[in-house]
Amino acid sequence: MKATGVVRRIDDLGRIVIPKEIRRTLRIREGDSLEIFVDNQGEVIFKKYSAVEDISSFAQQYVDAIHSSNKRDVVVVDREMVVAASGSIKKDILEKKISNHLDDLLTKRTATSTKENEDFEICSDIFIKQPIALKPINSHGDIIGGVIVIGQKSISEIDLSIIDTASAFIGKYLEN
Repeated sequence: MKATGVVRRIDDLGRIVIPKEIRRTLRIREGDSLEIFVDNQGEVIFKKYSAVEDISSFAQQYVDAIHSSNKRDVVVVDREMVVAASGSIKKDILEKKISNHLDDLLTKRTATSTKENEDFEICSDIFIKQPIALKPINSHGDIIGGVIVIGQKSISEIDLSIIDTASAFIGKYLEN
């Protein structure tokens, strides 16, 4: 564990303020859920909670099935990292932190698409030049991640249908 040199007091309601610099660095926003762990030495560890990460093996099977039936590369992200990916891009991006641009699109609840040869930064310094379509995953009214399909020459109706279905299915799955 890395020491920050920051010391905070707990107030009379048991609250502690996480410094702004740490929240910004770790992308912790108002309303985010944190998991609390305690180890044998009495250290308390906070970790951002991701419902999408909890279903990463399910999401991986889901995108693999889409890839095998539609020959499309599909990516599922939470608000922090790539949790599932299929096709040729999988080994380059799986479990990597998402780019600030992608995080901004998710924060703004923006579904988007790009054209061929238009760069889309999916992870830091990893750009997709093929056309992509992105659809945020909504669960209980919160955006908790997104689904990205990588098209061939352009984004087709099939590509849009794939991300609409995947986004809605994962969102509903997490609500139950």
